[in-house]
Amino acid sequence: MLVSAFDFHLPPERIAQQPAARRDASRLLVLHRSDGRREHRGFPDLLAHLEPGDVVVVNDSRVIPARLRGFKADTGGLFEILLLEEARPREWWVLLRPGKRVRPGTRLQFLDSGGKPLPLHAEVLAKNEEGNVLMRFEAGPDVLAIAEAHGEMPLPPYIHRPPGASTATDRDRYQTVYAAPPGSVAAPTAGLHFDAASIDSLAKAGIAVHRLTLHVGVGTFMPVKADRLDDHRMHEERFALPPTTATAINAAKAAGKRVVAVGTTTLRVLESVARGHDGTRWGEAPDATVPPGFLPLPPVEAGRTRIFIRPPCRFRVVDALVTNFHLPQSTLLMLASAFAAPGEPDAGRRLMLDTYALAVREGYRFFSYGDAMLIL
Repeated sequence: MLVSAFDFHLPPERIAQQPAARRDASRLLVLHRSDGRREHRGFPDLLAHLEPGDVVVVNDSRVIPARLRGFKADTGGLFEILLLEEARPREWWVLLRPGKRVRPGTRLQFLDSGGKPLPLHAEVLAKNEEGNVLMRFEAGPDVLAIAEAHGEMPLPPYIHRPPGASTATDRDRYQTVYAAPPGSVAAPTAGLHFDAASIDSLAKAGIAVHRLTLHVGVGTFMPVKADRLDDHRMHEERFALPPTTATAINAAKAAGKRVVAVGTTTLRVLESVARGHDGTRWGEAPDATVPPGFLPLPPVEAGRTRIFIRPPCRFRVVDALVTNFHLPQSTLLMLASAFAAPGEPDAGRRLMLDTYALAVREGYRFFSYGDAMLIL
């Protein structure tokens, strides 16, 4: 299948630039897979579509204020970095811009939000095939502590802010209320709609909320460069599935209850683990046929996945998906299309594009700060 088959027209004014007034004030488009029926609801109506005993699984990764700015010590040229992943103590893989001509040995001085020098310096060590840079930070303050104090939230490029203008609102709202371990450079955006009251209402209704962690990488921003889906290589991300979450999922499935994934990141972890592993990298390709019956999930304290879920795919764990409206030709839209019609080569894509066209006509807000979908 061609990547271009997942294109659609989106008027720029439909891209949400600010979060809703309250987290749970977003709209909710409910898509029923059994008959293609669509409902226009509010996000608090999610509860009406769930039942006691269902398990809701969220991604609790915390977004790092990962964008830092500074200048090159030799030329004075300005740069910005996006912290991606700590390779070892004080050594980080980063996205450096401009970075085409950067060479090993280049020294960097970092600045605070007011343009004053920070006690933070680094040296470029290497660059990989993907263009990411490995740098070593010199002895001094903890890098994450500096980022928390002086970094900017890594808002996606379609959310327009002046340089250096990541606001206090963004620091609060581009983060889930249950965020815990730091490590993401993009928010698991389906979870942004939940506030403490909505999570409490689930618990009171007998619907358990459990956590896993997938640290969202910069690949979530990147367009698919291949022409064909089969030629795309998914970026790799770190995850963990706690024993309590695996146990709750296994019990729910055994009792005939549903597992509801909040976000594509959560779904990718659960379906990766269900497909087995080679010790470090999980489920590199989904299969369209699934053995009958549910195989209990093992807990996975640490793993990495590059699973690319696209049509046709059947799902071993997840029964319902809470998600946002995604970019044209994105891997997230491909995943949602696969989930909309499991095992079908093209029906899900057609259903999702028709639903997106409906959402555009009905004035839904798209992307990270936009409205939500529930696919049942």
